Amino acid sequence: MFHVLLPFAAYATLAISAFAARPHWRDALFGVAAAALLLLFVGIHNAWDAVTYHVFVKKRGQQEAERRPSE
Repeated sequence: MFHVLLPFAAYATLAISAFAARPHWRDALFGVAAAALLLLFVGIHNAWDAVTYHVFVKKRGQQEAERRPSE
């Protein structure tokens, strides 16, 4: 959802805002702001997701590999 659906929704909002900019410029600016905030929050979420994956999954795998006796 955070890698495909929400960024697609943000870019769709930007496209719709571009088409609506002439007749409804104030609403279009709110659409651009909403899309920017959505992309910001998605980026923050994805960064935290990557960090927690590397800390909890990769680190655990390295620790288990170090504990195994070498053959």
